[in-house]
Amino acid sequence: MNSDLQRLHPYPFEKLNALKAAVTAPAELAHIALSIGEPKHPAPSFVTETLANNLQLLSNYPSTKGLPELRSAIANWASQRFQLAPGSLNPEQHVLPVSGTREALFAFTQAVIDRRDDALIVTPNPFYQIYEGAALLAGAEPHYLPCLDQHGFIPDFDQVDAATWQRCQLLFLCSPGNPTGAVIDTSVLKKLIALADQYDFVIASDECYSELYFDEQQPPAGLLQACAELGRNDFKRCAVFHSLSKRSNLPGLRSGFVAGDADIMQAFLLYRTYHGCALPIQHQLASIAAWQDEAHVKQNRKLYRQKFTAVLDILGDCLEVAKPDAGFYLWAKTPICDKDFAQQLFAQQNVTVLPGQFLGREVNGSNPGQQRVRMALVASLDECIEAAHRIKHFVNSLK
Repeated sequence: MNSDLQRLHPYPFEKLNALKAAVTAPAELAHIALSIGEPKHPAPSFVTETLANNLQLLSNYPSTKGLPELRSAIANWASQRFQLAPGSLNPEQHVLPVSGTREALFAFTQAVIDRRDDALIVTPNPFYQIYEGAALLAGAEPHYLPCLDQHGFIPDFDQVDAATWQRCQLLFLCSPGNPTGAVIDTSVLKKLIALADQYDFVIASDECYSELYFDEQQPPAGLLQACAELGRNDFKRCAVFHSLSKRSNLPGLRSGFVAGDADIMQAFLLYRTYHGCALPIQHQLASIAAWQDEAHVKQNRKLYRQKFTAVLDILGDCLEVAKPDAGFYLWAKTPICDKDFAQQLFAQQNVTVLPGQFLGREVNGSNPGQQRVRMALVASLDECIEAAHRIKHFVNSLK
């Protein structure tokens, strides 16, 4: 067996299941899950119809590179959304469809990392756990940058020393952040691009929550947008990851894309031809329909705005919690240990939240996820309101 498998941590939800198994939730209360970021809004009907109308294509092998029409739809969407120079994002050179960004983030790491003794991957902390697992199984060491309240939950990149950047082969960004919802602005992205040039590393920007924001006039910026503002229309050393899971409530479609540096995309395509994760043709056609429509995405954002307003109105006077920059998570500070908070909340109110320390790693004696919990506002509005009232009742019982 691959010895690096022994270095993997149990996944956060395995830890959560063990925590819940030690107690019994009240049977008279229906369970409300705020622990997993699985969108519960209805999938767009025109997407499911496209999927259903093309099931005969199950008889055909899909190509790894995907349909030209899909790559064009993706390039058109990204170019408009992130204000790219016309024609700069070439569907033939810069875009690859993928079977969800979880798979793509992991595979991308395996393709990019040069397996040498000092290979380093720099990642935010707390973080989406795939970053760490991908690093370890690529033979690299993760280097964790804390995302702290005093820095707006953005890593303090200015505190990273030259020796760390020198070893860095891949920098993971997550904006809007999971679990914090923090958005990295273009001024910071431009500094990181300059560092990537100086120290010769790749930037992988996970932007899967980019379409969940509150102000219709101020969508979160992206890495390719920062490139465009620099006139860097070859997107050198930069790659972005996007998905239909959150944007379009289609987590089961397993559809996303990677876009950026043409040389990296060419090498990644070679890797993927062996990796064997081509997107089924009927999924590609359904994806084209989703990327070409914005009306359902605006409606999606409206539903999340309603939930954030309602939940924060209930929790604002009992928990230290604030609306994030974007995304669908609340990153709440807990009055007791986050593991105890999650376990007791489940035992008393049958509401599941995720302890923040499960998403972070202890560095220099501190885990930046400690004494916080992640709440995913993915359930219905009524369920989110009910969960908020139960959480408030539980918090008040601790006083």
